[in-house]
Amino acid sequence: MPDRDVLCGILYVLQAGIQWEYLPQEVGFGSGMTCWRRLRDWNEAGV
Repeated sequence: MPDRDVLCGILYVLQAGIQWEYLPQEVGFGSGMTCWRRLRDWNEAGV
């Protein structure tokens, strides 16, 4: 998944206040687990 799409997915989850696994696939941001993992990796890298 491109970084921009994943970032949009992360922002969608945070703004909507939903759990990662409930990120709708039809919005095109990848799975909630993909977004969560990328956020974790970016956080660990200090991004």
